[in-house]
Amino acid sequence: MLNKIKCLPNIAIAAVVAGGIAPAALGAAQEAYPNKPLRLIVGFPPGGNANAAARLVAMHMSKAMDATIVVENRSGAGGSIAAQIASRANADGYTLLWSSPGALIINRIIERDVSYDADKAFDPVGQAFTFCNALIVRGDSPLTTVAQLLARAKAQPGQLQNGTQGVGSAGHLSAQMLQNLAGISLGHIPYKGGSEVITAILGGEAPTAFSSTLAAANVRSRLRVLAVTCARRDPSLPDVPTLQEAGVKGYDASFWFGMMVPAGTPGAIVQRLNKELRSALTDAEITRVAIKQGLIPAPSSAREFDAVIKADYVRWKKIIGKP
Repeated sequence: MLNKIKCLPNIAIAAVVAGGIAPAALGAAQEAYPNKPLRLIVGFPPGGNANAAARLVAMHMSKAMDATIVVENRSGAGGSIAAQIASRANADGYTLLWSSPGALIINRIIERDVSYDADKAFDPVGQAFTFCNALIVRGDSPLTTVAQLLARAKAQPGQLQNGTQGVGSAGHLSAQMLQNLAGISLGHIPYKGGSEVITAILGGEAPTAFSSTLAAANVRSRLRVLAVTCARRDPSLPDVPTLQEAGVKGYDASFWFGMMVPAGTPGAIVQRLNKELRSALTDAEITRVAIKQGLIPAPSSAREFDAVIKADYVRWKKIIGKP
């Protein structure tokens, strides 16, 4: 997945020597990037934290690169639709993919007809944010603690229904990890998005659910947040325990957003994009806004992000239990 930084091809070097092209002229040509608008394809609909995070980063990078970055929402299939589009784009640095474990990892495990090879179709630019999910119930639910929820699930295997944002989503993975580590069985009600999950909880359609911490925090007066899924407490819900603190040993369902480009994108362009992405993630205002939305800036090199993806593939393959 991670290409080595590409130098000028030998034929180009020969042209410099034979044709007398000044190195400075070549440098100027390379520095021309970007000279037209870029598009950042987001595999999620407007309104969620994926879209908000992508737009925060795009705004900063656009100013730094003196170029327009158009955010294009192409939601569906756990991010696969966006990934399919990006995988077919030219590897010239003008198409970027804002992705999560769903399109790059989970769909490789649970799907057999994905039209792109995530391991070969993209090169990583860098990780951007990490985030948690929240385990929630309605405010008047008789389930007031994680221990009570687990006890009921064990007494009635498969009968306690749990809502998520769909198969392969962060909520679904959070539930899978809970079932594996706690030795319980939950029913699964998949919804099309986070807003539908919240509506289902508030309307009594789903007795429990996993949602984004931002969504949970926004309507906390009407629901109860039992725990968060990360190893550490979430800044947007600092008084809520982690599932590990609540007694589920070894539980850590952390997720991320990151930036990818089509495989074969020149290394110099990848380096430039990584530089501007890291700059955005260390901006004080972006950090302040992101944390309020339950997003933790997590800048990385391209190589470090590649290692995260590979490690998460191994981790989730074990949790999901597919061959």
